[in-house]
Amino acid sequence: MRDRIILVEAFEILDSRGNPTLRTKVTLENGISGTVSVPSGASTGENEALELRDGDKKFFGGKGVLKAVENVNKEIAPEILGMTPDRQVDIDRMMIELDGTSNKSNLGSNAILGVSMATAVTAAKSHNLPLFQYLGGVGGFRLPMPMMNIINGGEHAENNIDLQEFMIVPQGAPTFKEALRYGAQTFHALKKLLLKNGLLTGIGDEGGFAPNFKTYEEVFEILIEAIQVAGFIPGADISIAIDAAASSFYKDGSYNFSRSGLGVKNSSEMIQFYKSLVKKFPIISIEDPLDENDWAGFENITKEMGQDIQIVGDDLFVTNTEFVKKGVQKNAANAVLIKLNQIGTVTETVATIHLCQKSGWNYIISHRSGETEDTFIADFSVAMAGGQIKTGSVSRGERTAKYNRLLEIEKELGKSAIF
Repeated sequence: MRDRIILVEAFEILDSRGNPTLRTKVTLENGISGTVSVPSGASTGENEALELRDGDKKFFGGKGVLKAVENVNKEIAPEILGMTPDRQVDIDRMMIELDGTSNKSNLGSNAILGVSMATAVTAAKSHNLPLFQYLGGVGGFRLPMPMMNIINGGEHAENNIDLQEFMIVPQGAPTFKEALRYGAQTFHALKKLLLKNGLLTGIGDEGGFAPNFKTYEEVFEILIEAIQVAGFIPGADISIAIDAAASSFYKDGSYNFSRSGLGVKNSSEMIQFYKSLVKKFPIISIEDPLDENDWAGFENITKEMGQDIQIVGDDLFVTNTEFVKKGVQKNAANAVLIKLNQIGTVTETVATIHLCQKSGWNYIISHRSGETEDTFIADFSVAMAGGQIKTGSVSRGERTAKYNRLLEIEKELGKSAIF
């Protein structure tokens, strides 16, 4: 056999915010290799697996990842050498046991995830299969609906918007290619409208525009106008989704809209706030509408709004089966945001997706705000057949790389592609 792993190595690269992250490579005896880059989040849940940073303020302001790189090269690599890459579950389990903590704080989730993802990529290449087909098997043919973040706020921008993401969802498009066109045309129409109204067109971390607005209604009104100017029908061709990332403005038991000047709200008032927006605008999905520890609030909003729209837990669940099980028992949402680096291995991520499928919940494969040009999640979204993906706006190369990879997959699948 010449498909055994002979080299596992990592080194430091920069992500889309100019901060260090890891690039990891797994090489086989026959010369085949797979390389991946690990993303990093800004708006992170307190229960996420730990991303290991060096802490040396003189080196990248403390954000270096040389320790995580060393953990790959000196701690993980010796344990994997000689194994075959299609032993994904065994390799991931070995790394979890080697780390020995509940949140991967010893080796670092960034160190572990890089090896886990690179193993999958290498295995796919060794079987001469595209990644989506290797991971998805006969079920890997469903292209995801893009949820495009075209107005940034919260932790992703330096403006006066507390809510973090305002996304367009081209649900009326017949194919992924057309969905991407719907989004791109709306994005460009929005830019013209912002300029027309004297608003800034600088972009935030995920490629969406980041101007100041007087009210939240003004945000949705200009989105509606952009959809119409682009030639589409709001609510039919293109709808709207929100990621509130409410934990980022939850302080001392209340939701503090300090940026936008809406004052302080309790959980019930937040729900009424969302209900008023959904009544006025074609909003079909709200992610993290409440704080990650506000389980009662999530139960209430799901009870009141979950029959009509998608209530998504991100910080609430952190791609962890234990939290998702709790959510299902409490009926605290009806969808889960899936981020590989929240949990730290491909195997654990797939297990969370299987739990969503078993529970009849939706799931959305997601990028992070600190991204790279890596396209792993594009293939992963098709393989997992969830039908939804978040990977930012239709600008910035680290975002469009995922969209362009999905176009390649759609072309490769041809008539067998389902959207």
